[in-house]
Amino acid sequence: MAIFIDESSTVIVQGITGSEGTKHGRRMLAAGTNVVGGVNARKAGQKVDFDGTSLPVFGSVAEAMSETGADVSVAFVPPAFCKDAVVEAIDAQIGLLIVITEGMPVHDATSFWAHAVATGNKTRIVGPNCPGVASPGKSNAGIIPADITKPGRIGLVSKSGTLTYQMMYELRDVGFSTCVGIGGDPVIGTTHIDCLRAFEADPETDAIVMIGEIGGDAEERAAEVIDAEISKPVVGYVAGFTAPEGRTMGHAGAIVSGSAGTAAAKQQALEAAGVRVGRTPSAAAQLMRELMQGH
Repeated sequence: MAIFIDESSTVIVQGITGSEGTKHGRRMLAAGTNVVGGVNARKAGQKVDFDGTSLPVFGSVAEAMSETGADVSVAFVPPAFCKDAVVEAIDAQIGLLIVITEGMPVHDATSFWAHAVATGNKTRIVGPNCPGVASPGKSNAGIIPADITKPGRIGLVSKSGTLTYQMMYELRDVGFSTCVGIGGDPVIGTTHIDCLRAFEADPETDAIVMIGEIGGDAEERAAEVIDAEISKPVVGYVAGFTAPEGRTMGHAGAIVSGSAGTAAAKQQALEAAGVRVGRTPSAAAQLMRELMQGH
């Protein structure tokens, strides 16, 4: 089992003819992902060749879904055009949309999220500004390296792309069911809580790693859900223990005001909910390794 994507997932790439769409489309195919085509209204009817695999370019997400049966889209669309691409995917009611695009205006993200809710939440959105979703050995949708870990029984949800990769690599001997990079922007689609609930319901995920970072209250809210709903063991890491107060660090969402949103406050909330928190990514990985060895 896996959450969100598995070997049956049929993937299209919005922006398949751009440099990022082409590069990562090739990588997804090489990883065994069932990529069946792409979308670019200006280049509809053309073909894109990926090392001998020829994929069609469609004029819209709806057309691509109709022709290929796609149920997942990965968007590599420049920030200025990304909102329109997301709205198009929502209107086509694709099941899962992974928005890789970085630098998307918060107003645009707020707007497309409101549109998704108003139209009945038919599309699960992951991102924006995220590395995607990988179920090792099954499917890889986004920019997560496909060869740094193996299939296993740990679920991973992370705000940070690079820390996603590090945790996957450090626990490569144990392996993962699914790794979800949710992105660190102030407004995102799928949250820590959504992933925690999905991993809790997945019979082949035994334990969960949750990576957060300073700023906002997403980790505190996740701690409340862990305490109330999650029976599986959770290991946590919060990036930013050494961050100076009041300074925006990296991700647009990572701003601390007063004591709210600090790594220490998040650690306290998570530990109160029974989560074992590592002070470094490697320490968190070691906690998970010990937990899985005793499982």
